[in-house]
Amino acid sequence: MLRLDNISFRYFRGTAPVINGVDLTLSPGHIYGLLGRNGAGKSTLLYIMSGLLRPDGGRVSLDGDDVTLRRPSTLSDIFLVPEEFDLPSTRLETFVRLNAPFYPRFSEEVLAKCLDDFELDRDLHLGRLSMGQKKRVFMSFALATQTRLILLDEPTNGLDIPAKSLFRKTVARNLAEDATMVVSTHQVRDIDVLLDHIIMTDRGKIVFDHAVSEISERLAFADIPISDTTLCPLFEQPSIHGRSVVTENRSGHETPLNLELLFNAILAKGDILAGKEEGSSQNTSKQD
Repeated sequence: MLRLDNISFRYFRGTAPVINGVDLTLSPGHIYGLLGRNGAGKSTLLYIMSGLLRPDGGRVSLDGDDVTLRRPSTLSDIFLVPEEFDLPSTRLETFVRLNAPFYPRFSEEVLAKCLDDFELDRDLHLGRLSMGQKKRVFMSFALATQTRLILLDEPTNGLDIPAKSLFRKTVARNLAEDATMVVSTHQVRDIDVLLDHIIMTDRGKIVFDHAVSEISERLAFADIPISDTTLCPLFEQPSIHGRSVVTENRSGHETPLNLELLFNAILAKGDILAGKEEGSSQNTSKQD
């Protein structure tokens, strides 16, 4: 379990905090979507979770161990795939031989499956790959580490449409059952089917923190004609069909989650689930 207790962080003294009083509990076996507009602190939060940035205040712990101490036993259970990175100009076989020993649970079998799912050969030279190919190789290595915490920052940037589909399939098939994955992105349509929990940041704070099952149970998403006045939406925006709306789910039938519409609704209205029923704002992952 990863816990963030009252985390704050600023890059320069005298400037406004990028992260301000953040509390989160992330449980094993879940894929969290970390959403927010550009500059909302998503990447900063990932780097704090990984121990690469030290918060100005608060505590980050993985199963009770202080992440900021960067003990080898803790770092061997965390893997971060940043938005931009360089890989050494060497063969994949050499890269794996040099880096896999840092991760005690590393699985050659999982690596082979991921490369196969990503339609990549094992006999690769990392210095001759496109950015999209490098991302697929590095994410394959990340999944093969079998770490308990995997952090992905904008993983679909640089991937074409077929590769984005392969990304979703590869993660779904190869993520360890006891792993916690956090995917930070603003391209919500690329990852919506993977996520089982949504966290959203805005102005350095957590403004939304709910399981997808709770969202689907309590909210409905629809496209309706402009002339339709039968619904009282919590939020609406124009669409090519007339209006896209978020309403309370009074029928009890789940509708497909429209993550982009939900994202815009939260930016405009805040946590539209908060206070609608007792305990609604509680992080569902804390109850697991």
